Amino acid sequence: MRIAIVAPGGVGGYFGALLAKSGEEVAALARGAHLAAIKEHGLRIEGPRGDETVRLTVSDDAAQLGIADIVLFTVKLYQVEAAARVAAPLFGPATLAISLLNGITGPETIRSVLPGITVLGGCAYVSAAIAAPGHVRYTGTMSSIVFATPEADATARDKATDFAEHCRRAGFGAELTDDVRSALWNKLIGLSANAALTSAARLPAGPLYSDPDVLAVTAALIAESTAVARAQGVALPADIEHVWLARIKGFPPGMYASMYHDIAKGGPLEVDGLSGHIVREGRRLGVPTPHHAALYAVLKPHRGGLPTLS
Repeated sequence: MRIAIVAPGGVGGYFGALLAKSGEEVAALARGAHLAAIKEHGLRIEGPRGDETVRLTVSDDAAQLGIADIVLFTVKLYQVEAAARVAAPLFGPATLAISLLNGITGPETIRSVLPGITVLGGCAYVSAAIAAPGHVRYTGTMSSIVFATPEADATARDKATDFAEHCRRAGFGAELTDDVRSALWNKLIGLSANAALTSAARLPAGPLYSDPDVLAVTAALIAESTAVARAQGVALPADIEHVWLARIKGFPPGMYASMYHDIAKGGPLEVDGLSGHIVREGRRLGVPTPHHAALYAVLKPHRGGLPTLS
């Protein structure tokens, strides 16, 4: 199976490296210093399960990489339109795109840029970031993806099922779902809280979630997101708020959301697609989201990168 990664950052680099290590044919669309380092030295992944380097085909020109069976989109939300345009040569008539972007809107954006392509919504569970060009560092034990079951096309269903099995053989979880909307909102409920808090406080999970006042805010953020999702008619587990609060309390002490790494280096943020999306949908549906609104307001000036002082 030929798998293309757009692009091999924290999430894409982590899962791409595991697939390549297991013997899959993996190609990655990259650029700049990260591209140069992977070409010269390979892609290094480092974390609790070891430190190793894998070789994969990499280029900044999708036409050089050729047509893939599966294209994994793992870029930031604010990069997805441009990424989909440059990824177009990776697609043939039977290629499946799987969006592992944060938030809710990634699959819709990819479809708008690449009409006629089969795009499956999905989400990734891993805490990973680029530590240096050609080097991805991950923390914790989360290591799985969830993505939609193709609805009408039996060939596409077979290919998606086959890909999930290849993922499991590569050493990470892979699950198909008939309700991808629920899966996307389920992740957003926890991610939006953790991303907003670690980014606004500039602190990792340990000092944050050991503070009872922060935990109270965390519970409120989870409750607001859950209320917005249910107002949209999204089916969620009855105990989702308790599950997410317990999961966040159990995060490794040094863990940050990826958005913290972006704000720490003065880069753009995905906050519009996380807390911003929840606030906008809450206003549209008449669901109060005061805690998300406050944190969104704090982080919004950074959404385009480090604000210019005048």
